[in-house]
Amino acid sequence: MWKRKELKDKAKKVVHKNYWTAIVVCFLIALFTGEFGTSIVGVWQSEDTMDPNYVINKMEERVDEIPDEKIDEFFTQRNVKEALNETQIKVWEALDANLNSATKSQKYIFKVLDAITSFQLDQTKLGILLIIGAILSFAFTILIADPLIVGGKNYFLKAREGENPKVGVMAEVFRKEHWLNVAIIMFLRNIYNALWYLTIIGGFIKTYEYRMIPYILAENPTVERKEAFRLSKQMMKGNKWKTFILDLSFFGWNFLSVLTFGLLSILYVNPYNAATMAELYITLKNKNSTLA
Repeated sequence: MWKRKELKDKAKKVVHKNYWTAIVVCFLIALFTGEFGTSIVGVWQSEDTMDPNYVINKMEERVDEIPDEKIDEFFTQRNVKEALNETQIKVWEALDANLNSATKSQKYIFKVLDAITSFQLDQTKLGILLIIGAILSFAFTILIADPLIVGGKNYFLKAREGENPKVGVMAEVFRKEHWLNVAIIMFLRNIYNALWYLTIIGGFIKTYEYRMIPYILAENPTVERKEAFRLSKQMMKGNKWKTFILDLSFFGWNFLSVLTFGLLSILYVNPYNAATMAELYITLKNKNSTLA
């Protein structure tokens, strides 16, 4: 039975030994993939690719052109947030950062939904632009962002072995014999997650059930799709709730990061979290004789 403290203690040693390269790796991942929520505003987090309320924001700019009855339908969440005090807003933002991490690979889906909404509001040009953005975001996710996430897992798996890896190990996943397989499996993982999120609780469960797929791909980029999903499901069986609690144990760090405008995440929390999850993967792998 694994313990959070043991995983975190090992992770701290890994981060201490590889501090600057770990920071660079996590910075690149945050910049190009959104893996670490809102700890950094990067390529992935530009206004129209990150914000599910993009159309709502645009409505504020063009409010005179939209009927009042349509505007009222879209501002429930905004009004609720404005009613919160400063501390509650900080908690909201910390939770939102974690939600962004959980749904990062489905941002192009938000773009499609925004496009549909804009067409309903007779904002045809905006809708077309959002559809184009969704296509570009879709391609970027499949070909760059998701393989880069796997590359980041590869770095931390090697770092925990005491290899003092360079940042360049992230690029190993982009070798022609690995790239397509990794991209396809990660894409299918994202699609399955997105579909399961339609059932609300199913999305939460499946997110944790598929949690180990990037690590499995990092160790074996040529693994078959069915095998990758099977192994992750097997490893997470009986561990989903404990992993959720492990994620919650970083809430305090994430809250402090919000207070420092993401600086703490860049300089410590992101590498610490990534190293901890790599330790979890190895622990779960070693506890199952069929995976070791």
